[in-house]
Amino acid sequence: MKTSKAVEFIVDWIKKYKETNRINGFVVGVSGGVDSALTSTLCAMTGIKTLCINMPIRQKKEQYLRANNHINWLKDKFKNVNSLDLDLTNVFNEFKSSVENNSQVNNLALANSRSRIRMTTLYYYAGIDNCIVVGTGNKVEDFGIGFYTKYGDGGVDISPIADLMKSEVFEISKALGINDEIIKAKPTDGLWDDGRTDEDQIGATYRDLELIMDILEKGINPNDINDDLKDKYNVYIKHHNANKHKMVDIPVCKIPKELKL
Repeated sequence: MKTSKAVEFIVDWIKKYKETNRINGFVVGVSGGVDSALTSTLCAMTGIKTLCINMPIRQKKEQYLRANNHINWLKDKFKNVNSLDLDLTNVFNEFKSSVENNSQVNNLALANSRSRIRMTTLYYYAGIDNCIVVGTGNKVEDFGIGFYTKYGDGGVDISPIADLMKSEVFEISKALGINDEIIKAKPTDGLWDDGRTDEDQIGATYRDLELIMDILEKGINPNDINDDLKDKYNVYIKHHNANKHKMVDIPVCKIPKELKL
């Protein structure tokens, strides 16, 4: 990848969106992971007002500190960056207590609820001053396996890095000098008390998923896939099919004209 040119292209793309849509700035949730670190850095590089929000919910201390350190690094480098530190643990605990008293407990639904609480918070602050929420998803997650929460971290206005593979996210992040502690940290969505990583949940590495996506984009017949990758292909397809509803337009029931007369 031509890293410097790619960075220039993305930053210019973000600027043009701002100018075309007459918004005042950007709001980015910063988690301590590489995707949100890169996204917030690219927004900061536009020179346009950027609000970074750290929103711990029962967060592992190291995740919270990585996010905080990154935000401070950005604020030292870019005068257009401001930040908020909002502990949403009590909000989540109240929600959890309410639903547990009235329904069967579902841990995945609760995990996704953390993401949706954060989304609501981002849009609250975006709405205060005509700003937009900037997505932090990469191509593997957003268009490969649908590894995100619908109307959670998937609820955004623009997605500057959604055409970058995870490996490209790391490559650009290193080039921009993003903190080494973020680069070295195992990717995690931060939605589980046990701190499980993304790859633990997915059942494959990002590298393997990228290989499968590359094979499919080249139109290679899945039956011809190397035996070593067939298990990973099956993992990819399982997630892709299960999460396809996130990656396509919302179905609309089109009423025939004759029924509207």
